[in-house]
Amino acid sequence: MLNSKKYKRFKTINFEERTWPNKLISKAPIWCSVDLRDGNQALINPMTVDEKKEMFRLLVELGFKEIEIGFPSASQIEFDFLRTLVNENLIPDDVAVQVLTQARPHLIKRTFESLKGVKKAVLHIYNSTSILQRDVVFNMSKNEIKNIAVEGTALVKEYAKDFEGELSLEYSPESFTGTEVEYALEICEAVLDTWGATKENKVIINLPATVEMDTPNIFADQIEWMSSKFKNRERIILSVHPHNDRGTGVAAAEMALLAGADRVEGTLFGNGERTGNVDILNIAYNMFSQGVNPELNLEDIQKIIDVYERCCKIPVHIRHPYAGKLVFTAFSGSHQDAINKGMSKYRERAGQYWEVPYLPIDPSDLGREYEALVRINSQSGKGGIAFVMDRYYGYKMPKAMHKEFADVIQKISEVKGEVAPQVIMNKFEEEYLAKEEPFKLIRFRIKDLHDDNDLDVDTEVAVRFSYRGEEKVIEGYGNGPIDSLRRALLDAKIANIHIIDYVEHALGKGAEAKAAAYVNMNLDNREPSTFGVGVDSNITVASIKAVFSALNRLYK
Repeated sequence: MLNSKKYKRFKTINFEERTWPNKLISKAPIWCSVDLRDGNQALINPMTVDEKKEMFRLLVELGFKEIEIGFPSASQIEFDFLRTLVNENLIPDDVAVQVLTQARPHLIKRTFESLKGVKKAVLHIYNSTSILQRDVVFNMSKNEIKNIAVEGTALVKEYAKDFEGELSLEYSPESFTGTEVEYALEICEAVLDTWGATKENKVIINLPATVEMDTPNIFADQIEWMSSKFKNRERIILSVHPHNDRGTGVAAAEMALLAGADRVEGTLFGNGERTGNVDILNIAYNMFSQGVNPELNLEDIQKIIDVYERCCKIPVHIRHPYAGKLVFTAFSGSHQDAINKGMSKYRERAGQYWEVPYLPIDPSDLGREYEALVRINSQSGKGGIAFVMDRYYGYKMPKAMHKEFADVIQKISEVKGEVAPQVIMNKFEEEYLAKEEPFKLIRFRIKDLHDDNDLDVDTEVAVRFSYRGEEKVIEGYGNGPIDSLRRALLDAKIANIHIIDYVEHALGKGAEAKAAAYVNMNLDNREPSTFGVGVDSNITVASIKAVFSALNRLYK
């Protein structure tokens, strides 16, 4: 049995003045991608220089203006990669590359060597400040830990005097979530003062959830506490770097934005150490679904997936929010029916707002196809199958027909599992369009009798067909082709059919479009009834075919 007494909750803050629960996210934060540093170092096989270049180009295309590209003072491949970006002129003028370094003189010197020729750069320094790491890793006092941050800042400031480009400082009290907020504030203020931060010369103060240690609301309290306690809030850009140890990285980041964060560091699809970093795409699409412009170019999610999977060698999970292959797919029958009806209403109303049950956003906004929305298995219902027939093949089956055909497909899915759309269509043809036993229609003739004022009917029909291999010819009179055929069958003592319903529609658009006719009927006005379907370029022909289709199903 699990021994929960082995663990204890980290002492959290008591911040009753919080205001973030009453706020809404109304604009995009500053985004910083750390795919090429935090994401890359977490890969089993780190990216090659060519893969890094491909990922960098993707991030630029997506609209990231700050991209952390590595730890050039500690890794030769990351040093070479940065030099490649500079030498091949791959860094747009409006994009800042961010590099990480420990606060050591030789590492800072090497970092500035890697940045030579960069027009905009963010130099990111950090040191761990948590209670646990001060105790078991560094064995240092609070003042000693603070001095590491202050001395590192002073070194960067000294080297920055000779840097020809535009340089910003970022400081992270690593393991912020395990640090007393009062102490974290003390260190950050010391860094700000050492740098000489002002409203015009801001410093990025990055507060990382290096390890998620509590619920997202606690992280938000920590962020708002810090944001409200800085002595000059205007001189900082408040950033967060959430990880996902508890599976709540996205929630923590969103609550942090409510709590005052200006900036979010994260990765595509949440790749990163352990359970990963926060998924920037997830947050951005969440904003989009609420009518907030995420200020990233996210219209082609499949391209993002392709580059990510190729460079990172990690597959995107089929249930990953927004990106997974199945996230816009419904297996449940009730879901399928609701999606079908919702999309029909959306088209009918030409609405300003997307309102479709179970689909928080329009898949086409992400470059996804509607055809992938509904998958059919043994859990599916009549609405989903009707949706497939409509969306894929244009057959708008009458509602009363949905269950009849769904029962046919249900038997297949119970044996084979998921049923592909083409299999559904093949079964539709077999059940309704291709049946020729025991009745096989050969030809027919229809004559309009409207000009004959002595008759109380307006149509004459003559039909040649075979019944169990024997050819027959029958004639009948009625009001319309179907009524005439019904009377002809009755007079010939072949069948007493009763028409319950008739529906028709065009299959496609234009002069060349065919028509589909649906007839619901029974024999001798008794149950069971069934549908028949006929398809032809001539709607009258289609209706006669539909009657023979239904006859064959009834006699089956």
